[in-house]
Amino acid sequence: MVLVNYATNKVNCKIVYCGTGESGKTTNLTYIYDQVNSCIRSEMTSLEGMNERTLFFDFFSIDLGKIKGFTTSFGLYTAPGQKEYNAARKLVLNGVDGIVFVADSREGKRYENIESMKILKENLREYGFSLENIPLVLQYNKRDYNNILSLDSLEKDLNEYGFPSFEAVATKGTGVFATLKAMSNLILSSLQ
Repeated sequence: MVLVNYATNKVNCKIVYCGTGESGKTTNLTYIYDQVNSCIRSEMTSLEGMNERTLFFDFFSIDLGKIKGFTTSFGLYTAPGQKEYNAARKLVLNGVDGIVFVADSREGKRYENIESMKILKENLREYGFSLENIPLVLQYNKRDYNNILSLDSLEKDLNEYGFPSFEAVATKGTGVFATLKAMSNLILSSLQ
């Protein structure tokens, strides 16, 4: 839920990047972090497991400046994609204002993407949300690999509500800011 502090004229929004393990959630945040001016972002916090994969979450915030008289910032988080960390994923989703679902475009990841979306729906339901009432953007990552799923297939599998979707190669930054911009616009529009 967007936190609005009228006493200090501050708005804080929480965006969570979800998806399967190794889909590129942390790569998205790292690319954004590296490109955004250090004057408007916090330091990045990463809680990783022993194999350098996200165990709990990655986080940093971006200060967008004043919007309609309010200082506005977005907290960007990743949720772990591995099934065994579903409890951690649920904790990260608590208080979410918008979700970027990062799908792995590789053919061998089709059923993992579908399962990850199903688990996301279940976790949101526990917080009283559904996909229909929360801003969501889909990012089809790893489009530079061979043997990838077609866009039609990804849309059919994951985008039953017609959310904005973007092709991406997060390691190169392709589609990363387009995804974030679409998510930011959805959240800011929902505030009005």
